[in-house]
Amino acid sequence: MTSVTTTVRAITRRPREQDESEERSNISALDRSRRTVRVTTRILTVLLIVGLVVVAFGPLLWLFKAALSTSQDILKYPFEWWPSGIQWQNLPDAWSQIRIGQYLLNTVWMAAGCWFFGLLVALTGGYGIAILRPKYAKAVNAAVLATLFIPGVVSLISLYVTILDVPLIGVNLVNTFWAVWLPTAASAFNVLLVARFFDRLPRDVFEAARIDGAGVFRVFWSIVLPMSRPVIGVVSLLTIVGSWKEFLWPLLVLPSPDLQPLSVGLYRISDTAPTSLLMAGMFISVIIPIGLFLLFQRQFLRSAGQAGAIKG
Repeated sequence: MTSVTTTVRAITRRPREQDESEERSNISALDRSRRTVRVTTRILTVLLIVGLVVVAFGPLLWLFKAALSTSQDILKYPFEWWPSGIQWQNLPDAWSQIRIGQYLLNTVWMAAGCWFFGLLVALTGGYGIAILRPKYAKAVNAAVLATLFIPGVVSLISLYVTILDVPLIGVNLVNTFWAVWLPTAASAFNVLLVARFFDRLPRDVFEAARIDGAGVFRVFWSIVLPMSRPVIGVVSLLTIVGSWKEFLWPLLVLPSPDLQPLSVGLYRISDTAPTSLLMAGMFISVIIPIGLFLLFQRQFLRSAGQAGAIKG
């Protein structure tokens, strides 16, 4: 009798639970049943999507149009579609005449170094704070966290003076990629992001590895790194995108045109280069990171989701 009563109660509760779950929205089921509400909601949804598309892709589409236009058309007819025809020659001319290829190679080399050293510092720093946990780990974690509240402009002069004469070794790093790689590697945000991820990893695995005789480096290389692919993907993308669009610091430490990245090189030639070639160079510099993200978006979004889903 008790089981029958329990079953009846469960059956009678289901519709109420379903109704409650259906009404957990801004518009109730009763309101959605009205035609005026449905039509208004659909119109607002379409307008919102169109607005987002215009805001997100409008500047990129205009840059694409300008990259394939003449300088006169860009200045005189900025919102008309190629009055003088499509100028496909602008792209190869920008590559050769204003040295977009050299700037692009410098940017790739700079981003690769920032990615390697940034990932090295973030993984080892997070490993020391979250896995090894020495007695002073909390103090180090607090010091790293405190640096996030210091504006970058405040430390710009002291950092530049340090680059001019590196302590202990007395080397001037100006006009070398080391001047960009090393400061970028010391990212407090990435260290804390990795440390929070490592905090959620199951500690039983590390204890079992230590019992089996695995050392600190063995645990890091064979256990921590294979389990850290999600956060490695997130930190990699953040580091590469951040170094790709960096402007002020490369402008200061890379005065030589032969070493400047795209962001600095395009600014340097903006007063002398033809407008059409300059727009073509800007389009090349923008479309490459967008293409890389679209190519690896599934891996990145999956990694970002896994980075926040792991539980200790």
